[in-house]
Amino acid sequence: MSTRKKCVECGLPFSIHDRGYLYLYTKSSAEDAIEFAEIPFEELDWHLVRAGYYSKDHLKDLVQTVQHRTETEWLAYTGTEEQIKQPMIPLGKLAQRLENEQVVNFIATGQFVNHFQPIVSLSDYHVYGYESLLRSGEREINVSPVQLFEVAQNTGLNSLLDQKARETAIRSRVNNIPHGVKSFINFLPSTIYNPAFCLRHTFSVVEKYDVAPDNLVFEVVETEKINNIPLLKDILDTYKESGVKVALDDLGSGFATVEMLKTLSPDYVKIDRSYVSYCDQSREKQQFLEEVMRIARGMGIRVLAEGIERKEELEYCQSIQVDLAQGYYIGKPEAEPLREIQFN
Repeated sequence: MSTRKKCVECGLPFSIHDRGYLYLYTKSSAEDAIEFAEIPFEELDWHLVRAGYYSKDHLKDLVQTVQHRTETEWLAYTGTEEQIKQPMIPLGKLAQRLENEQVVNFIATGQFVNHFQPIVSLSDYHVYGYESLLRSGEREINVSPVQLFEVAQNTGLNSLLDQKARETAIRSRVNNIPHGVKSFINFLPSTIYNPAFCLRHTFSVVEKYDVAPDNLVFEVVETEKINNIPLLKDILDTYKESGVKVALDDLGSGFATVEMLKTLSPDYVKIDRSYVSYCDQSREKQQFLEEVMRIARGMGIRVLAEGIERKEELEYCQSIQVDLAQGYYIGKPEAEPLREIQFN
């Protein structure tokens, strides 16, 4: 699929009006839709049909009926006019947008804020940086970060939300984080189809807020399942060429293997907390951590142990010269960045 077609997924969702038309498009014949006796579909051409609806509940019923009565893969759009003026989305994603309309509207127009979780240097415990974590900035909207990203994924808005999360994190540095202290910012590789084109917005935001690129570390989000390794490497290289740093998250979990570390050569690697938890008591975990340290040292990669919740875990990581640490023992995410660390 071309970059041009993919870019529609980064834009604002189309408005769903209280009354209008449901348009359905299929690459094959649209005759299947005409056969629904309960739905007065009008055939506009070989691939396209439409049906009027008089309320959102009626629209939900139309969508549900189509989903239940055919296995045809439909693209859908709702509008108040006969002409189709917006890109179409899969019918299942339209159903999810109707089901989660409040959260979808919040993703499109809501205010977001950033919370900061401190990352310390294990050489002297100074604050090296903060991981940026997206939060709702509106008290009357009770939406958790998990719910936000789940709805975004199910409705085809993960590119839009990911873009907003990156901008919120970069903006939040202003008057909050001094120069030289890093911001670790998650990103979804699956939302980037052409790095040189898709990352223009991020780089323009860096310029807009006058943030030094080398203060930023973009890390591959832990929930991503990476299939296209050359594309991911291209994304990381594009970030590096702009002057920012990159991190591979959750090493040891899922796709993030030691071999992947060698292939991608990031500036930082974050070790999955499953290998950090009670690492002081497990020889198997210690062997993994020591191997990571050996490879990282040879490649000039800084190592960050995440999920530290006990003093003993921190002390073991320090004993094998892990560079950085993060976790509730050090500090929880807060609306204001912690300046000094008082271990919990």
